[in-house]
Amino acid sequence: MKASDLFLQCLSMQGIKMMYGVPGEENADLMISLLAAPINFITCTHEQTAAFMAAMHGYLTGVPGICLGTLGPGATNLMTGVAQAQLDGCPLIAIVGQAETKRLHKISHQNINAIEMFQPITKWATTILSPDVIPEVIAKAFKVAISGRPGAVLIELPEDIAALDTVVLPIPKIEYSNQEEEADVQINSLINLLQNSSKPILLLGDGASRTESDTVVRKFLQHTQLYSAYTFMGKGVVSNLYERSLHCVGLGLKDIALEAFEQADLVICVGYSMVEWSPINWNIGVQKHIVHIDAAHAEIDAHYLPVIEMVGSIPRIIQQINTKLTAQCIKHEPYFAKIQHKAETDIRSYADDSLFPMKPKRILKDIRDTLADSDILVSDVGAHKMWVARQYGARQSKTCIISNGFCAMGGSMPGAMEAKRLYPQKNVVALCGDGGFMMSIQALFTGVANKIPFVVVVWDDHQYGLIKWKQEMHFNEHSHTELVHSDLAAVAKAIGCYAERIESSKDFKRILQQALQQQDKPSVIVVPVDYRENMELFYHLRRTVQ
Repeated sequence: MKASDLFLQCLSMQGIKMMYGVPGEENADLMISLLAAPINFITCTHEQTAAFMAAMHGYLTGVPGICLGTLGPGATNLMTGVAQAQLDGCPLIAIVGQAETKRLHKISHQNINAIEMFQPITKWATTILSPDVIPEVIAKAFKVAISGRPGAVLIELPEDIAALDTVVLPIPKIEYSNQEEEADVQINSLINLLQNSSKPILLLGDGASRTESDTVVRKFLQHTQLYSAYTFMGKGVVSNLYERSLHCVGLGLKDIALEAFEQADLVICVGYSMVEWSPINWNIGVQKHIVHIDAAHAEIDAHYLPVIEMVGSIPRIIQQINTKLTAQCIKHEPYFAKIQHKAETDIRSYADDSLFPMKPKRILKDIRDTLADSDILVSDVGAHKMWVARQYGARQSKTCIISNGFCAMGGSMPGAMEAKRLYPQKNVVALCGDGGFMMSIQALFTGVANKIPFVVVVWDDHQYGLIKWKQEMHFNEHSHTELVHSDLAAVAKAIGCYAERIESSKDFKRILQQALQQQDKPSVIVVPVDYRENMELFYHLRRTVQ
């Protein structure tokens, strides 16, 4: 059997049915082997699109997404999406072709040390130097990618190795699990902390959403009546309609929920990672006990020193805690009622503003009113991300997806495209700024070619809006943030998308509904946005938060 055929058989044995990438000379054997393999391949117009799609596949399914590039520039183009998968906890396996082994030791055409390049942004990076080790390498790659906190793996396959013959067979798929039985002493210690705490908070992070821990977390809250907050990446595990929700934290401004964290004496962190929101920003005020529940041990940080660590399957751990709580239910009085009401009122204020260009709150209210609870909104990175985190009410895990680990611009369109491909019955919206849209416009070509009808809502202000906002907060002026005034709707139409530019706030919801009805092409809606609201929010919170 040819090594490239074996490689794909091993991927198929692990349950892989789809790959994303760009063909090249040094991955040509794999590309030809794909013609007879039970794996589909989406040809992308840029390797970054392939990596972002693979990362979203890994996040939504728990099965590592597979992206492919050739050596040199193909590998470097993959890096941004691979790094995003690593910091955002998405299982991903990147495959790069490489020059023949006889020239890897010297300067040669397109040859660059991909292993050293990828090591800082992956959990494991390796080169296959014999076809006989392919089954072991691929089995290990899957185990590493999904174990503990999920992340990225790189496999480099030199072209001469891919062309060799071998007689070894694939290793059957092995089911790996993070499930661990928590010692009764840890659960009893947690219950004791709850009983002796006067102002506890449940802080939900990316791991809680990634493991879809909604049911067990909500049952835990029924038992305990805790107030709950969530990071950008933990949205939806607890509905924004939960009566004791303190809503989203980590804005970068001192938002209202921080008043509760200052008073809290116990913070139970479920699926929380420091890449989401540094503990130096919330471990303030009253001295507090910290409990860490996650698939991986806590990172060492002077401001994050848990008194209890529970490591393993998050849903299983919470279920074990709930079993104990059933017999000794703990109820807490509404100790943060004033703060919660203040936050709730502030978030819902001015959401019906009909001025044009549209205000951020109005845009997000119209999207929330249009989408079902199970539909998916994928936010790009920019000023709009802050508004999505603060204002958009998620009610289920994995329905409001925000990269807040690596925070790479340009990921929302490839991510939304993959989400729509995986779940064609759901409405899927990518929300991005004009800067992020221009960074990843190549994704639309892939969407058109594959007839994937996801919707893109572009907040258009002709600026790198978040950078301008932060410059103005720190320096009272901004520098070099302007973008070209382009007709982005016309560009999208030329690519083959359904596209419209909003001319009045009353038209947005109607056009959004029209876009969601498209069956065989992406849609792009360009919405002029009034980003004067950014600084107004900054000054408002300075006046409002105690």
